[in-house]
Amino acid sequence: MKPLIRSAALNGYIELSRSLGVDPQPLLRSVGLDAAALAVQDRWISGAAGVRLLELTAAAAHHEDFGLRLAEYRRLSTLGPIGLVVREEPDVRSAISLLVRHEHMYNEVLHTRLSEAQGLATLKVALDVGESVEHRQATDLAVAAYHRVLRSFLGEHWQPLTVCFTCPAPADSAPYRRFFGPTVEFEREFDGIVFYASDLSARNALSDPQLRTYAQQYFEAIAAPRDHSAADRVRELIEVLLPTGRCSVEQVAHSLGVDRRTVHRRLADSDETFSSLLNATRRQLTEQLVANPRRSLTDISTLLGFSSPSAFSRWFSAQFGCSAREWRARRRAGQSAGQE
Repeated sequence: MKPLIRSAALNGYIELSRSLGVDPQPLLRSVGLDAAALAVQDRWISGAAGVRLLELTAAAAHHEDFGLRLAEYRRLSTLGPIGLVVREEPDVRSAISLLVRHEHMYNEVLHTRLSEAQGLATLKVALDVGESVEHRQATDLAVAAYHRVLRSFLGEHWQPLTVCFTCPAPADSAPYRRFFGPTVEFEREFDGIVFYASDLSARNALSDPQLRTYAQQYFEAIAAPRDHSAADRVRELIEVLLPTGRCSVEQVAHSLGVDRRTVHRRLADSDETFSSLLNATRRQLTEQLVANPRRSLTDISTLLGFSSPSAFSRWFSAQFGCSAREWRARRRAGQSAGQE
């Protein structure tokens, strides 16, 4: 299976696209994504789809600096739970090292290496999309995001010695110099940032030693290596695709960068089928959605990918042995009895 990214990697994408006069919906659909896939930050989506999306949007907007502009939306919170721990690390070295060591928790495409030699620190960024695809915008975004992290610790006036890109210089390099400063260089041997190693020893003035202990305990509870099983990846994509009405094994295979037979084969290794995962995921989501009285059953049927409310009603009765209205009423009655 090809690498995935958290949907949070595209935070601000819709807003930025519209601000540049681009309708994001057709572009999202062209790579097999949907706005619903970006609404929940902790959803995992196809890394290749995200990378292609950035290239297509940059071309549509006629802005070679689209990746840099998207980086402006980056916050530590974009990283998910690991952002909480990074914020409390005592110095820059430990913060960056933590991000590099656990980058699989927020981006499987990204591969970063931090090295120190002769008083210099070099942060090298590489992308492994799993297929041959142009990724200039994604690389710009990754380098710019790390630059923002460093500045969040070292101050807005901090400048690296060099910001390096392997790609040729764009037609207009002014946006790069505005973002990074005057030391941007193109056609270098790696993508990344070079700065004084002493910057890594800078203390984090925002760190609270007591809060850091709690943050580390929380992180240790969730930092186990992520299960990359085919079933888990398919289940996550089913959740994303259901509201779009295009949740099929073909669409899941497209998002993962494989064919449908490969999906079936990988699921069989886990004693699963696409149909069983689709049904199990629907059941889980159904219980959460129907339990919410503010959700209409018509809306729920759409969110679960049914072609009509009647199709949802038939499926619900077969799964739960009663209608959705009866199930909701019984649950409400049970909750009321428990409060007496």
